[in-house]
Amino acid sequence: MKLDAKKLFILFKSMFMLSACTFGGGFVIVSLMKKKYVEELHWLEEDEMLDVTAITQSAPGPLPVNASVIIGYKMFGFVGSLVAVLGTILPPMIIISLISLCYDQFRTNPYIAIALQVMRAGVAAVIADVVINLAGNVLKTRRPLYIAMMVVAFFSTCVLGVSAMVVILCCLGIGLLDLAWSVGKNKMKTKGKGCA
Repeated sequence: MKLDAKKLFILFKSMFMLSACTFGGGFVIVSLMKKKYVEELHWLEEDEMLDVTAITQSAPGPLPVNASVIIGYKMFGFVGSLVAVLGTILPPMIIISLISLCYDQFRTNPYIAIALQVMRAGVAAVIADVVINLAGNVLKTRRPLYIAMMVVAFFSTCVLGVSAMVVILCCLGIGLLDLAWSVGKNKMKTKGKGCA
């Protein structure tokens, strides 16, 4: 895989900017990454971004770092992963380090408290956008199993209060069973054609 310094810098800069401007956790950055890497740079397909989202949510660790590892590796291999992770972790490290120097003043400042309250409204809107986009992508598959899993997962977490980890593990198990069934079905078709 040929390394392109200009594209590596674009990867670093975009990860740095996304990480620096993302408030509200991992779900917010998924929407911004989709806009950047699928719609603007065309480095990923819509389906690939869905896969990245599923993997990053299922894997341990912070969602933005997990996503940056996958996107960086897909684009430029191991070096791309390092560059993307560096771009992702630098902004929070810098910001938290600065805040820790003047934590007492920061904590009691009424203007900062108001700013954080306002940011929550924006974060809620971005998370709603992520949910709508991901749900739309699941509906586009037109697979009844996926649609049913989405509805049951939503109902389980939002209404019944089931842990997100339990829902993710159950969906993973169902997905693996579906994959095994599809592979077995394809093998049967191949054997049937071979006999004919």
